Amino acid sequence: MHTISLQQAFEKTEKMQQSFVRWKSLPLTERITGVKKIRQNLLDNLEHYAKAITEDMHKPIAQSKAEVKKCAYLCDYYIDNAQHYLQPRTIETGWSKSYITFEPLGVLLGVMPWNYPFWQVFRFVIPNLILGNTFVLKHASNVPLSAKLLQEAVNVACDDYPVYLNLFLPGKEVSEVIAHSVVKAVSLTGSEAAGRSVAETAGKYLKKCVLELGGSNALIVLNDADLDKTIDKAVQARMQNAGQSCIAAKRILVHRSIYDEFLKRYIDRVKQLKTGDKWDETTEIGAMAREDLAIELDNQIQKSVAMGAKVCIGGHRKDAFFEPTVLTDVTADMPVFTEETFGPVAVLMPFDTDDEAVKLSNQSSFGLGVSLFTADVQKAENMAKRFDEGSVYINEMTISDPAVPFGGVKNSGYGRELSQFAMYEFANIKPVVVK
Repeated sequence: MHTISLQQAFEKTEKMQQSFVRWKSLPLTERITGVKKIRQNLLDNLEHYAKAITEDMHKPIAQSKAEVKKCAYLCDYYIDNAQHYLQPRTIETGWSKSYITFEPLGVLLGVMPWNYPFWQVFRFVIPNLILGNTFVLKHASNVPLSAKLLQEAVNVACDDYPVYLNLFLPGKEVSEVIAHSVVKAVSLTGSEAAGRSVAETAGKYLKKCVLELGGSNALIVLNDADLDKTIDKAVQARMQNAGQSCIAAKRILVHRSIYDEFLKRYIDRVKQLKTGDKWDETTEIGAMAREDLAIELDNQIQKSVAMGAKVCIGGHRKDAFFEPTVLTDVTADMPVFTEETFGPVAVLMPFDTDDEAVKLSNQSSFGLGVSLFTADVQKAENMAKRFDEGSVYINEMTISDPAVPFGGVKNSGYGRELSQFAMYEFANIKPVVVK
């Protein structure tokens, strides 16, 4: 990928400021029409975009197509709901008239990851585009085809000028873009280290940021769970996208009374996963995005095995491909428990009481989400408040859905994407008061 100079990045950023002045002045209905055009373009070019994702980061083609379709679904959500979310709100005060308006901030910088190269960008861009913001975007360097096509895909919103431009910059120069006076805020999805760096620079220049960082989600199976339904969800929650997801179920905690049966059935289901050719529509697990990522995962596993963990299935790497792996005999001081494992490795651990399950789940520096599987929904809802997490899903894997706020606590970051709340993160929430 050909990188640009910092001066060229500044010129693009300033161009987006010119676009912002024009874009924000359009009626809300026209901005929504722009998103309708984006949606239709996604569906018209689904195969083309999906092939770029698969080419860039080895996601099986069926999953790449699903990712593009999900972006269109997100567009639908905001097309249907944005007018309601952004209409001025009357508030009761002692003055004759008081109401709240929602106005865009300006040019936003996005720093986006490779694991869902279209989805991560769309969930940041679409609500903010409708609000009236424009964008410069630094995408991951290993997804250049996706990055190029994303710029084209978003800019169909407006025939007269671009609303989104790529910045093909080295990561070390992102801080200079944040510091630019035109950039009003920044959203990053990425590692904890990257989040700290962006937050430090944004704080220095008093610019708001939203950080969607790592996760080490627990999936908890209580003793009354329906295993027929839970097993498939638990495998999908860990192994989809070759395990390269911040909200994947990286720690699977199972009540001891059903642990042995669950483990056997889980391993049996993992064995059934089809690995191989990323262009085969039936492939479920492909190679990881880069070989260095597979090597890092291998190192985490090997260190944990040296500390006593047992590999029940998998555990082998060939280049960037890592076998779907199940580990047991894991303790809370092992790397596969304390660190985020970004690949197809499931950690299974037994627990004896609900209190122990909650304690194990919370025993993480991350706090993105947790899943609970049980026949007693009321019990699970009562437990929900005890988890230090950004979200709790009951009898469902943690997912990223347009209607549900998405974000974490602790080292998983702060701020929210998706739902109505995404439309306010980068809005000037302006009250107007008339005496």
